[in-house]
Amino acid sequence: MPGLRLSPPPRSRGLATIAVALSVAVLVGVGVLAATGLTAAEPGTTARTVGWIFVTAGLALTAIPVFIAIKGFRESLRSAKLVREDAVLRARSNASKSRELSLTALGLLVAVAVLTGFILLLVSNDASVQQTFLRWDILASTSWMVTKAFGLNIFIAIVAEIIVLIFGLALAIARMLPGRAGAPIRWLAILYIDVMRAVPAIIVIYLIGFGLPLAGIPILKDLSPTWFAIIALALTYSAYVAETYRAGIESIHASQFSASRSLGFSFAQTMRLVVLPQAVRNVIPPLLTMFIGLQKDTALVNVIGAMDAFNQAKYVSATQYNLSAVTIVAILFVIVTIPQTRLVDWWLERGKKMRGGS
Repeated sequence: MPGLRLSPPPRSRGLATIAVALSVAVLVGVGVLAATGLTAAEPGTTARTVGWIFVTAGLALTAIPVFIAIKGFRESLRSAKLVREDAVLRARSNASKSRELSLTALGLLVAVAVLTGFILLLVSNDASVQQTFLRWDILASTSWMVTKAFGLNIFIAIVAEIIVLIFGLALAIARMLPGRAGAPIRWLAILYIDVMRAVPAIIVIYLIGFGLPLAGIPILKDLSPTWFAIIALALTYSAYVAETYRAGIESIHASQFSASRSLGFSFAQTMRLVVLPQAVRNVIPPLLTMFIGLQKDTALVNVIGAMDAFNQAKYVSATQYNLSAVTIVAILFVIVTIPQTRLVDWWLERGKKMRGGS
């Protein structure tokens, strides 16, 4: 229409200026801190050499946001020039690019600043932090020993998870038994679930690991600390998994239960053939998350003397006066846990796509 003017593009100069200023400031700050840290290290030492490598990498990484921020500032200048030339549509495009580049630079800046700060922490004070937690000779000499002991953590987790899946499902069904006849079993299941969820896992492990041998119960008193740990973790996590199962069962619409009962199915047949197959599929992601927690809690079994990875690492640390062996344990748990976490994310995303497709 004659006389109609397009609105000006969004402002981008201020954001671009902030991105450039912060990027340059962080680059200068990293340079100053790097010079200070390297000055403290003795010339010719391994710490000095490693420090130079880390600092060079840190400065190179910090220069990336500076480059992107400058590019965003240039796009902002072009946008302003196009506005003066009355090319509003092209100015909007450049302003959008400027804002995107500036925000990208700020996001990278935060990540690079955190990473660089961590590297500087490792190499500062003659690499004392690195020597305490990541001493290479101790890592090399004890990694296989600790990794072999970590096999016990894996064994405890797998066996406990199998027991938890079965016992937790039995608890969930017991908690949902209908009618007056099922009331006593319901109350017992509720009591068990409430008590076991209230008591910390380490206390249950301690009571089982030392209490059963002291009580002298036949068969149980002769079990190894490994099996005491499995029993304790299974008893604890069964209560949590039972509630997860119950939530999955209650997510199935009551009409399906009613329809199956009207067709002559018993309560057990309805649960086994209609409800549970759907409920279990719905609760797989939270079950996987629960088992990640169980996997990590296997480190608690050291309190009853089970020679797991953490216990082995503690012995090494006590003799070497260094925590590098414990760092190996942390790395092993990360290696085992992160794929499980990503599996949960994938399963949840898959569920969203399936529901969207239906």
